[in-house]
Amino acid sequence: MASAPADVASAARLVLPGVGSFPAGMQSLIERGLVDAIRDFAASGKPLLGICLGMQLLFDTGTEFGDTPGLALIPGRVREINAPGLAVPHMGWNRLEPTRKDPLLRNLPDEAFFYFVHSYVCEPADSATVLAKTEYGERFCSVVRQDNVWGLQAHPEKSQNCGAQVLRNFLEFPA
Repeated sequence: MASAPADVASAARLVLPGVGSFPAGMQSLIERGLVDAIRDFAASGKPLLGICLGMQLLFDTGTEFGDTPGLALIPGRVREINAPGLAVPHMGWNRLEPTRKDPLLRNLPDEAFFYFVHSYVCEPADSATVLAKTEYGERFCSVVRQDNVWGLQAHPEKSQNCGAQVLRNFLEFPA
């Protein structure tokens, strides 16, 4: 677990997890002095995976409780999910619909279901960065990649075999 910038710098790969609000997540990174360390890590070319709120923090701006600057590793913004008539937060099992092949999604079944818990979704500025979408009131970006930086909106640790496969795939990337 990285709790200081030196820990981040010495890592071979980095997982940025997160649960909670965008502003609180960014404030926690700022207080720990990790923002520049994470940006430097991403610039090094080593693999970085953001999970749930960690994925959202990879973007330029989050709109939860007003605009909050993010890590700006992936151009775009994070906004409230548009799910009229459905419960928010989105909690439960939903399918990842791949939009293109990527090593992170290798060896997943055609009907890959993942567990989600979120009220906000990522809107990448470049649709070419979207690796998968998920339907919940709207089709939203559920997996994204910008160079060596990946994001997964779902919780792989709660997603049984599919989640374990994504984590194995990430651990197999050369660091």
